[in-house]
Amino acid sequence: MDIIKIISQELELSEISVSNAIKLIDEGNTIPFIARYRKEVTHNLTDNDLRKLEERLIYLRKLEERKNTILKSIDEQGKLTDELKEKIDNVLILSELEDIYRPYKPKRKTRASIAKEKGLEPLSKIIREGKLDAYNEANNFINNELKVNTIEDAINGAKDIVSEDISDNASYRKYIKNLIVKFGYIKSIEIKKDEKDTYGKYSDYAELISTIPPHRILALNRGENEKCLKVNLDYDLNEIIDFLSKKEKINTNINKEIMIDIINDSLKRLILPSIENEIRSDLFSFAEDKSIEIFKKNLHQLLIYPPIKNIKVLGFDPGFRTGCKYAFVDEYGKLIKVGQVFITSNNENDVKKGINEITDLLNNNQIDYIALGNGTASRESEVILSKIIKDNNFKTKIFIVNESGASVYSASKLAEEEFPNLTVEKRSAISLARRLQDPLAELVKIDPKAIGVGQYQHDMDTSKLDFALTNTVIDCVNMVGVNVNSASISLLKYVSGINKNLAKNIYQYREENGPFKSREELKKVKQMGDKAFEQCAGFLRIYDGDEVLDSTGIHPESYSFAKKIIEICSVSLKNDDISDRILKLEKLNKTNFIKENKVGEETLNDIIEELKRPGRDIREEAKIVELNNDVKDIKDLKVGMILSGTVRNIMDFGIFVDINVHQDGLVHISELSKNFVKHPSELFSINDIVKVKVIGVDVDKRRISLSIKQV
Repeated sequence: MDIIKIISQELELSEISVSNAIKLIDEGNTIPFIARYRKEVTHNLTDNDLRKLEERLIYLRKLEERKNTILKSIDEQGKLTDELKEKIDNVLILSELEDIYRPYKPKRKTRASIAKEKGLEPLSKIIREGKLDAYNEANNFINNELKVNTIEDAINGAKDIVSEDISDNASYRKYIKNLIVKFGYIKSIEIKKDEKDTYGKYSDYAELISTIPPHRILALNRGENEKCLKVNLDYDLNEIIDFLSKKEKINTNINKEIMIDIINDSLKRLILPSIENEIRSDLFSFAEDKSIEIFKKNLHQLLIYPPIKNIKVLGFDPGFRTGCKYAFVDEYGKLIKVGQVFITSNNENDVKKGINEITDLLNNNQIDYIALGNGTASRESEVILSKIIKDNNFKTKIFIVNESGASVYSASKLAEEEFPNLTVEKRSAISLARRLQDPLAELVKIDPKAIGVGQYQHDMDTSKLDFALTNTVIDCVNMVGVNVNSASISLLKYVSGINKNLAKNIYQYREENGPFKSREELKKVKQMGDKAFEQCAGFLRIYDGDEVLDSTGIHPESYSFAKKIIEICSVSLKNDDISDRILKLEKLNKTNFIKENKVGEETLNDIIEELKRPGRDIREEAKIVELNNDVKDIKDLKVGMILSGTVRNIMDFGIFVDINVHQDGLVHISELSKNFVKHPSELFSINDIVKVKVIGVDVDKRRISLSIKQV
């Protein structure tokens, strides 16, 4: 199997690019490193290209390994022909490979194998060939010692052998499977209602297998697992029977009636249950892959959401019974003060005391923003906090922060290590404050599955989902770059070439020796070998250090080129303003520089871009948008209201928008635009601010229907 050629054709990439990328991966280079610093070698493959390439490489190598095992097994049986070997060599799908192997696979005891032990295989051939009457010939196979006591015993045993042989025919199975997938339906009926009537729309449901969207596949699976739905496949059985009858030539077979029984038995007992399971499994895998793609895209958008730099924040985790927890952090995210107030309590004294405490805090400290969690008591807290700000003429602004996953972080071992003397609730207030300052740095501390931007993630293969999401986090972290002198261990461990142990060592070195002065100093860290340094150095930033290039994305291996460019263009990275620097760098004769210095064009372009804006954060700066909706609760909503909201999640079937009533509303895909929308992600991103119209409210089921196209 030519893996390079296969990947090249599938992904529409040149064979040399694929070959070079595979070589780099096998040498231990990370995807971010290859994408950023080996563009000439791969001919500019993106991290997305490389991730897909890596995924197919893993699959095809597993397939190749399985092929070798199967070929060896068949060869040892003395049944490997040139034709069969070629057939196996050409297969690219694991399930098809297993179908080819089925007749040769050592089986557990089956009805057919028992019949063969009784010497009935010759009779099975007589039945199938159809030239001799099976009942006349069956007398010759009666054997009391082998418990073949009657003609019926012999016929039934022989039928079992033919049934299994038909079932093991790979071409039959492929045709039947394709037929069901192309023309069959997936159906469901409701057998039990849950409290929220989650599966009401699937109570009497049917849809073509070939067109069912991923989210409905996952919904049906979940409903079935929760024993609320009974799901089955519906297709034309007669067409399948006709197909097998023609293939087995039963109309010219003397034993036609026996063959009809065999075909029906083979289908009902062996072929259809197996193929139906395969189709359901394929559907789930398809839906799972699509959902993981959506999850990755949503997570990427959430992680690279712009930070709000150089601000002091009061994180505020609202609540009723347990009160509201607050945490004041400085512009670097360092905790200054933490506390608890009961401003949403029914006790007037508690409310008054809490208001005074927050007022004093805002009065005595420069607090730029209050990062208010969007959970329980959020609206009630916002009313009181807004009044405090207004009554005292404070300049502090309130920003609603999505608190998904904050409780997961707060109860984690990591949070306990960071803040051992604080309660779980107070830790979540710190997390909310830091999320506003730098979403990426804070959200990497939380399991991506708990952040709340996926669909049906609890139904997916955990290892497959974790692998995909971890790679997404890695790509985001390395795309942005990391300040090595302020990064947590949680952030450092996602940097190219750095594992958890090395991240701890970097952190410990920094604690013991103070801030790193240069990237070169990283080599002094325990376990920082040459390969690790090569992989991570370009992604770790050092600001105000000994070497100004250390604050850029330029890799140390290219510093000599960068310094020559600086000299040729008379650029000062510290003194020139951006416009002057850009003008000077654009005058560089790239053609001559490439020729004289043997540097790749892509690398040169990247160096120049970094020199134009050293220390630049590609995420830019977040723009604060205040929503100012008057509604406070789902009960306040009325059909026809026009509100502002924040996109919190994007799925196949629509987007979920937070309008600050403790329950996200759904804008179905049909309500996103007056034009056709293939997928909601074409129009919207996580954290987008949108105007919506309320078109439906069900208070009891806590369902809110919204529209964007009607605004």
